[in-house]
Amino acid sequence: MVVRIRLSRFGCKNKPFYRVMAADSRSPRDGKHLEVLGYYNPLPGQDGGKRMGLNFERVKYWLSVGAQPSDPVQRILFRAGVLPPPPMAAMARKGGPRDTRPVDPLSGRFTTPQKATDDSNSSKDGDADS
Repeated sequence: MVVRIRLSRFGCKNKPFYRVMAADSRSPRDGKHLEVLGYYNPLPGQDGGKRMGLNFERVKYWLSVGAQPSDPVQRILFRAGVLPPPPMAAMARKGGPRDTRPVDPLSGRFTTPQKATDDSNSSKDGDADS
């Protein structure tokens, strides 16, 4: 039995609210679970921030016995400081060469902008007008 730490959806239509749960990987998303570890509210509150609450002791216990966090939970645990940053590989296109520019782990954006190739395009346009 593989235990996953994942989100279970609650709330109304267009107003999601999630509970962070330890569950068997074969059980459905909103089905049977082993333990509730916390909550996550993606909608901004009055202060403008996302709200979440986790029982860090129990999360660390489940991770120590081999539970695998899902991708959204892995990002939540990284923001909370429990896990190291997930590996990010920025690809130019699927199957294409890897981009070697550094990526900010919090925002997922490039830290240095890529140089534009406007000089080569302008010289081609100038030749076409002649």
